[in-house]
Amino acid sequence: MGPHDVLVLNSNYEPLNVCNLRRAFALLLLGKADVMEERGEPIRTGSGELFAPSVLRMKYMVRRPMPELRLSRHSILARDNYTCQYCGSKKDLTIDHVIPRWVGGPHTWDNLVACCRRCNLAKGDKTPQQAQMKLFRRPKRPHFIPYLALPTYLKAIGRADWQDYLPQFEEFKSSTIVA
Repeated sequence: MGPHDVLVLNSNYEPLNVCNLRRAFALLLLGKADVMEERGEPIRTGSGELFAPSVLRMKYMVRRPMPELRLSRHSILARDNYTCQYCGSKKDLTIDHVIPRWVGGPHTWDNLVACCRRCNLAKGDKTPQQAQMKLFRRPKRPHFIPYLALPTYLKAIGRADWQDYLPQFEEFKSSTIVA
């Protein structure tokens, strides 16, 4: 998430999306959105200076289906704060099935964790108990209805100017990723 990204809210203040500055200016020029927050530093243009938006609110309600929290590699890594759940490393991450698939371990939120390659090789096709490895945190499905994709949400809550517009969930308070 870059410094020029803009949070877009629906007319009811529900987070809709994160877009780039160019798209944000297009929404403003077309009269589709209003500026809720501005960045502190102005942008110089040929006709002068203008303040870039940080948060926009759509003037009309954008209807969309209820978002679904998708199980994906990026969502698992984001949930685990891009940290190996066995050793705490943040490098060379993969996904590990806590209970191996061959033993009947499912491909679910409750059985997948972020894991560095070294720990994944050391654990192999064993359970953590068999490999004498301990998980930092038991994996579980995040308990919230997402407005944004989980990786996007976790990066977005690190932005001070967006925090008033995003729902806060206790399970992610300690794993905030600063953008």
